[in-house]
Amino acid sequence: MSLADSDPFVDPVDTVGDHDYREAWTLPVGRSASLTLATDSLIVLDEDFTRRETRNCCGLLPSKAKTTQAIPFFNILWAELSDFDINVQYAKPTAKNVVRVAAVNYLVEKPQRSYAQSWVTKLLDRAYGESQRKKRIKVLINPFGGSGSAQKWYLRDIEPIFAAARCEIDVERTLYQGHAVEIAENLDIEAYDVIASCSGDGLPHEVFNGLGKKKDATKALSKVAVAQLPCGTGNAMSWNLNGTSSTSIAALCIVKGIRTPLDLTSITQGDRRTLSFLSQSLGIVAEVDLGTEHLRWMGSARFTYGFLVRVLRKTVYPCDLWVKIDIPTKGAIREHYRKELTNQAPVKERRDSNDTEDPALPELQYGSIASPLPSTFTNIPSDNVGNFYAGNMALMAPNANFFPATLPSDGHLDLITVGGDISRHSAIKCFLAVENGGFFDLPQVNYRKISGYRIIPRGQKGGYISIDGERVPFEGFQAEVHRGLGTVLSKTGHLYEADGVVPKTG
Repeated sequence: MSLADSDPFVDPVDTVGDHDYREAWTLPVGRSASLTLATDSLIVLDEDFTRRETRNCCGLLPSKAKTTQAIPFFNILWAELSDFDINVQYAKPTAKNVVRVAAVNYLVEKPQRSYAQSWVTKLLDRAYGESQRKKRIKVLINPFGGSGSAQKWYLRDIEPIFAAARCEIDVERTLYQGHAVEIAENLDIEAYDVIASCSGDGLPHEVFNGLGKKKDATKALSKVAVAQLPCGTGNAMSWNLNGTSSTSIAALCIVKGIRTPLDLTSITQGDRRTLSFLSQSLGIVAEVDLGTEHLRWMGSARFTYGFLVRVLRKTVYPCDLWVKIDIPTKGAIREHYRKELTNQAPVKERRDSNDTEDPALPELQYGSIASPLPSTFTNIPSDNVGNFYAGNMALMAPNANFFPATLPSDGHLDLITVGGDISRHSAIKCFLAVENGGFFDLPQVNYRKISGYRIIPRGQKGGYISIDGERVPFEGFQAEVHRGLGTVLSKTGHLYEADGVVPKTG
């Protein structure tokens, strides 16, 4: 069977001049080589790859190397035909979780040039699919990210990939906390397609809020995609959208990323309104994250230590909580998630319509923390809350899939509440289940999909509230989801790179 018969993407016959390429989209290059567009890879066949190796048996038993090389289309960065040759640049794996720019280059005979140009066009179509080519990227580098290594990682791992993909790059270093807010607020949104932060999750939070301060905030948040190049201690955004904390692989994912609407959540606290893209927490998660900063010398062990200390004390965080519940049961949540697996709805249908002429942030349907309590909010008894955790993304860390039913733009936050008065054995079981994937199904875990809430701490003089990993004042706040208000880049255009929930069988 020919490649044309087996590959559904290949035209059955392509005739150029006197050449009839029935094994469609195979480009002969030289006497002993060819480049073929297979189903999901570029196949390089070159007899010159064959060579005798003398690394086995003291060189007494030579072996032959392979004559083919398969390069996944996802790794293809660019291809072009010059006066005499064809050049294909790609991201080549060189170590675990590392890719580097490499190239294949061959002479192209004059009679083949017309066909070769069509071949290059077809290759780039396959390589990029729905993704935009030659993205215009505003790169922000946090010079303190990665213990001061962000600048080095950008130059070594990221810039070469962007350059090979013919991206237009404008680099700026942030000088102080909040600088990214100012940069995004003053950004010319017609000049850029992406703002990519070489940082942890803090800079993307600032970027979303900077775009949200623009007079045309709704347009800006829709037009400019926010991306993370993981250079911090917390890289949840990259884990969810790119499936990696590797800077070089994340750069490749941004080059190939598909524009994806993202729900954003308005947080009103006092007279302030901010945007959250990741999570909000009060209780053990917030305490473990923010209350162990002085133990950073312990590395990731500080989280385990902080958790165990609070579990052994059976710490509770009483509060008043009202929630706009949209999907109340785990069974219904599973079905909601299952439907999204095959949802091919276009981007415009994954955003709330903005019928008003006001281009600023959407009005708050539920008001602010200072408004009367919305009648659609349900009171949830919370005298003994141990953990209140609302998430907009699945992974809070590489092995912490707290929210396996989250979706980028379904118009819901996923809310977890766990009692602080459960047994120590049950609490430890919950902690371990986050890593092994059984957290969602535990009976101690209350899991709901919601679109808004109001929470007010009660009976505590002070404590920790975390919004996207950043500490905010320990006082009441209200949250409201805006479906598809933001834009990010992802591999699929509608799912996170995390194990999701699926309906149980039997």
